[in-house]
Amino acid sequence: IIIREIRTEEFPLLKNLLYEAIFQPEGTLPLPFEIIYNPDIYVYIDNFGQQTDDYCLVAEMDNKIAGAVWIRILSGGVKGYGNIDNETPEFAISLFKEYRKKGYGTLLMKAMIDYMRKKGYKQTSLSVNKDNYAARMYKNLGFKVIKENEEDYLMVLQLL
Repeated sequence: IIIREIRTEEFPLLKNLLYEAIFQPEGTLPLPFEIIYNPDIYVYIDNFGQQTDDYCLVAEMDNKIAGAVWIRILSGGVKGYGNIDNETPEFAISLFKEYRKKGYGTLLMKAMIDYMRKKGYKQTSLSVNKDNYAARMYKNLGFKVIKENEEDYLMVLQLL
């Protein structure tokens, strides 16, 4: 597997990856693809690459994109689910189904964490559904739960 920066011509793939990032419990009917256009969701990719803190890594396998991890600071009118302030980049990660539970998510996360440390970010955040198996991966990477509601954890990782 190769982990590299996303290429500009691959930005349209972020729509599919954003859809795959939405937690959908086993045994439930899939949500319609159009759900990504909900402003609370679309904010994660809207005009991606045009903000200073937009950065994305992809996992490539056999010349195919297996998944991606991206960060951005969501400080405008629509905040991200994992927003804690206007200076903390928020994580989004997604793997296509056939590439899940193979360790690629951890590789992507570690690569992005290294990048963020080199860039001098103090911390990063994310939101994850409590039933999502990825919550355990985030905890293993050092993310701490700072807030929770009935369904989700708000997690932060100190980088410095």
